[in-house]
Amino acid sequence: MNENVGIVIVSHSENVARGTADMVRQMVGPEVPLAWCGGNSQGGLGTDVQSVMNAVKKVWSKRGVAILVDLGGAETNSEMALEMLPAEMRSSCVVCNAPIVEGAVIAATEASGGSSLDAVRRAAEELYPR
Repeated sequence: MNENVGIVIVSHSENVARGTADMVRQMVGPEVPLAWCGGNSQGGLGTDVQSVMNAVKKVWSKRGVAILVDLGGAETNSEMALEMLPAEMRSSCVVCNAPIVEGAVIAATEASGGSSLDAVRRAAEELYPR
């Protein structure tokens, strides 16, 4: 059985991250490894590097991990988290330039068919006009 590309959702809001993950699960099913993180340790808005690293490790496979973020701080912390991962993991992870909800659903849909990390990223990023 082939593993699928994993999806990580990173939001400043725990509710947005969890809700997006719930939507992905309901629309795509359990075939795609899925993790999310959001909010800060005090229950407020924010993101943190360690939470992103933990989420990536939870869903990582040799097929890779696509990370969807909501705001600039989430992107920055996701990039920092990737830099702190071992090289073999880091080289198989990407932060997608895509809307978080639509991008996560499209990325997971693409991943559920066994697509490559590059194809998953392209599918999510097609949602933003260039």
